[in-house]
Amino acid sequence: MDFKRFLLNKLILFFLLSTLITVAIVLIGSAFDPKAKLGYKDMLEPIVYAALCMLPTLVTWSKRELSPKALLVRKALMLVLIEGVILLIAFRSSAIDTSRIEVVLTIAGSVLVIFVLANLFVWLKDAAEAKKLNRELEAFQKHHA
Repeated sequence: MDFKRFLLNKLILFFLLSTLITVAIVLIGSAFDPKAKLGYKDMLEPIVYAALCMLPTLVTWSKRELSPKALLVRKALMLVLIEGVILLIAFRSSAIDTSRIEVVLTIAGSVLVIFVLANLFVWLKDAAEAKKLNRELEAFQKHHA
């Protein structure tokens, strides 16, 4: 995959992550601190979190297609790095009560769920693109045979 296409896919992933992180913040916040009020500045947090989570995704860049094993290893590394980034943010934030183990576990679990959902959505998008490309190639081959 060329780097331009790689970056375009990362931009799509960024917006997907922003949405999923926003949903996670609402669900977790409603469960652990339902009376909290958010200001306008707080609305930027999902965007910042998504941007910081994009950095570890660079470990999947390769000029050549990765083997399934290499891709799996890189995805696992990416998940560990993303978990680390988010948990570091959580432990440094005064607004997040990381003294409660259930809060930390919920944050870590939500990162895992978001990771799985984002990869599933990207896979579905890529599968649809591949199917369309295969149909176009098949039609081209029939027309020029």
